Amino acid sequence: MPADVTVRPATPEDRPAVERLWLMFRHDLSEFRGVLPTAGGGFRADRVVHAFTAPGWAPYLLACGGHPAGFAFVRGLDGPVRVLNSFFVVRGARRRGVGVRAAREVLTRHPGPWEIAYQHDNPAAVRFWPRVAEDLAGDAWTREVRPVPGRPELPPDLWISLTVPPA
Repeated sequence: MPADVTVRPATPEDRPAVERLWLMFRHDLSEFRGVLPTAGGGFRADRVVHAFTAPGWAPYLLACGGHPAGFAFVRGLDGPVRVLNSFFVVRGARRRGVGVRAAREVLTRHPGPWEIAYQHDNPAAVRFWPRVAEDLAGDAWTREVRPVPGRPELPPDLWISLTVPPA
């Protein structure tokens, strides 16, 4: 596992880099959701806006060797359950332990109940998220199928629920 992985809260100065990483993330997900870019070549970025401005949200920037390598958006920090709203690691940093280490760091910063959604037709996510859940909660986690709110045309998501203990 690379020792040079860092996870830190993203600042307003980081937002341009996070917005570019968001485009890569949405491009990757377009394979599983059939979502095409807007006329301007981008994707809806309301989650980026929320991550940086909405109460109860927190954006994190992942770096590897000092280079931006991904992001995580957390919501629900002002409620009973935290939600890992979006999580992304660039392809050049995948399959080297970067994602597991980064996910663990983000989740352990906010001990307590968590929920994480992912698409069942994304084979990498199907392998990755149960591994993270087992790492943090042993066998004390659950997985369930839930419809995507307000999007009946999309296949349902898989949701993992777990409780992250205090450090």
